[in-house]
Amino acid sequence: MSGASTLFEKIWHAHRVHTSADGDHLIYVDRNLIHEGPFYAFDGLRRAGRSVRRPRQTVAFPDHYVPTVGRERGVEAIVDADMRRMVEQLASNTAAAGIPHFGIDDRRQGIMHVAAPELGFITPGMTVTGSDSHTATHGAFGAFASGIGASQVEHVMATQTLWWQAQPRTLCVWLDGTLAPGVTAKDMALTVIATLGVSGGAGYVIEYAGSAVRALDMEGRMTLCNMSIEAGARSGMVGPDETTFAYLRDKPYAPPAAQRAQAEAVWRGFATDPGARFDREVRIDASAIAPMVTWGTRPEEALPITGRAPDPARAEAAARERLQGALAYMGLAPGQALEGLPVDRVFIGSCTNGRLQDLRAAAAVARGRRAVVPSIVVPGSRTVKAAAEAEGLHEVFLAAGFEWRDAGCSMCVASNGDSVPAGERCASTTNRNFAGRQGRGSRTHLMSPAMAAAAAITGRLTDVRTVGL
Repeated sequence: MSGASTLFEKIWHAHRVHTSADGDHLIYVDRNLIHEGPFYAFDGLRRAGRSVRRPRQTVAFPDHYVPTVGRERGVEAIVDADMRRMVEQLASNTAAAGIPHFGIDDRRQGIMHVAAPELGFITPGMTVTGSDSHTATHGAFGAFASGIGASQVEHVMATQTLWWQAQPRTLCVWLDGTLAPGVTAKDMALTVIATLGVSGGAGYVIEYAGSAVRALDMEGRMTLCNMSIEAGARSGMVGPDETTFAYLRDKPYAPPAAQRAQAEAVWRGFATDPGARFDREVRIDASAIAPMVTWGTRPEEALPITGRAPDPARAEAAARERLQGALAYMGLAPGQALEGLPVDRVFIGSCTNGRLQDLRAAAAVARGRRAVVPSIVVPGSRTVKAAAEAEGLHEVFLAAGFEWRDAGCSMCVASNGDSVPAGERCASTTNRNFAGRQGRGSRTHLMSPAMAAAAAITGRLTDVRTVGL
């Protein structure tokens, strides 16, 4: 390439294998992540008489259907027969193909967007695909990471490439300034989504830049990139820097010490050049961001905790019906204050906020206090669980009346038996507040781990800045 280029452009051009006469692009895939869902991709390969082309470049983690209780019984703890079969199929399919598999009994098992980075599978400059929309998480490492569908998973496993109909456009979201106390990467993510809208990033790859982004640790950057899909973007990215390199240095599947200097020299080249032009740029004052909470049934429907639910009567005509429906589903009145709204339960976990730093933040709020509503903590991986227990975080949660469980997607998708009953309101650290996402008729309010812990100890939506950390 000639001239100044963005991080995304560098990765795209380095991985482009072919461009068809119709303008479709064939892109080489460095890493492919799968969970127990796309068993039909393996079935398709068998029917076609094809094998997995490069099995060591795919990695598998059961996460959606694994139980968070009773894990000592292995797959027998999965009550639903179909879900148990899918977890078993992942183990047998990957064994036959030679794909690395971190199964339900493996101490490294976890949500794939938490466990894969912990193991060092993702490094700067890579292209990453995954059988889950939140594969965008891995862009935090200076990679181009995107969720794909079932037929695409099959194509990647068969060819180690993926067709794209068009090269995504580039959008830079600048977040400059110093975050105020009590404000986190989750609040940044919800602010970005509220600013762009649920489809504001459609057709784009978002690169996050600015002093507030650089100040985030890798866990915060993963949270930010994780939720890019909620603004409609294909991926989210953060340029690699010393924070990235330091995170990767002790990871078992990252380049070993003897190759580290050479690898880091290459990685440094995958950064946006000075003077590179983006198709679009948005600037947000990070110092003005407050602790955020969603009020409706889309992640864009988020406000500072001090805000009030909107009044449809004051909205444009085209938005009125949508706002009325969201308020009705959530059981809110126009203009109702968010702070003080009673909650029925709390969930802390998910690929967005199930990492060690997230649990530390929640434990800091819970320490010495008592949950007044049912509250569960689900680490994002068994590695996170072990590290949290080594620090005694589980004891903090248990003493405060929280449930301490094993790793998995859990209540984020309500697919493993962990769910929110109909009509109940949940303060949740997850990524989606869609109607029924956490269970039929459930009402979800998205927020940071510290905010969720504050809701647990007060029984209502609470500004974490008022609980006296």
